[in-house]
Amino acid sequence: MKALVYHGPAAPVWEEVPRPELVADTDAIVRVDATTICGTDLHILKGDMPSVVDGRILGHEAVGTVEQIGAGVKNVRVGDRVLVSCVSACGACRFCREARFGQCVGGGGWILGYQIDGTQAEYVRVPFADNSTYPVPAGVSDEELLMLTDILPTGYEVGVLNGQVRPGDVVAVVGAGPIGLSAISGAKLFSPSLVIAIDLTPSRLEAAKQFGADVTVNNSEQDPIAAVMELTGGLGADVAIEAVGAPATFELAADLVRPVGRIANIGVHGKPVTLHLERLWTRDVTITTGLVDTYSTPTLLRLLASRQIDAKRFVTHRFGFDQFPEAYDVFSHAGETGALKVVLSRDSRTL
Repeated sequence: MKALVYHGPAAPVWEEVPRPELVADTDAIVRVDATTICGTDLHILKGDMPSVVDGRILGHEAVGTVEQIGAGVKNVRVGDRVLVSCVSACGACRFCREARFGQCVGGGGWILGYQIDGTQAEYVRVPFADNSTYPVPAGVSDEELLMLTDILPTGYEVGVLNGQVRPGDVVAVVGAGPIGLSAISGAKLFSPSLVIAIDLTPSRLEAAKQFGADVTVNNSEQDPIAAVMELTGGLGADVAIEAVGAPATFELAADLVRPVGRIANIGVHGKPVTLHLERLWTRDVTITTGLVDTYSTPTLLRLLASRQIDAKRFVTHRFGFDQFPEAYDVFSHAGETGALKVVLSRDSRTL
């Protein structure tokens, strides 16, 4: 089969590799019908995650068809169409029993495309298949489902739920890329009084309006702190969601939050961040961080199937499997291309 293989911080290579085989009785082999690229993949290629080894197949998001199952798999059958979650869950360890699957110590967590071979391939081995895949609901397309493999659960859990967004809150989202837009979508489910999107790129700010932001701030043209303070009578945001993963954006989120407010960090940070406790400690500010657990995936699937969330609007570009280099180029230059999420499929014409 062919797969996208990491050979160090540079462009990955679409090349011939051995087809995966069952390793444990709880594994499934899934034919990948559609996959996508995540900002975390770009972090790997920048060298932010040196533990990713040469030869690793990248990717942690897929929709596909089950081709083979281990003897211990009970709920998944050959021929099933499934969503492959970005987080694998053993289901038995302390953290899995608390629905904190991202912290699994039984061999799961975020491992696909990181510690084991991932989904940017024609086939993928999925560990703990009963706990790490979800059946495809009727009437839902591959590309809609792909948005539930990572970005929508991440924005919802790590941004909205960790940030405890409540009715009437003012929510400031720093970064209007796919994760920031996911946080905006999730926040709107809780009836905030105001959602403010902050970004440097006009196309992403325009997208933020389409996803539900009430106000957008281009922080290359205006002071976002002054803008938020003016909108809130000098108090600041009830919830500031950091959705970039850079020192400056985290520090901005900390400057935007009001006393007794919440900072929810979603961004993947590859560098140390300054935490200004000398300014925050007297203001009763809560800071949360997190890796997505995907415990919300069943809820989001129901919301998707009932059309209460619109996942398809994330997709801006479509490619075939033989176009991975072009897809990475478009996604990594999102400021110029306007890319939000790219979808790669066996037959891009079917999406």
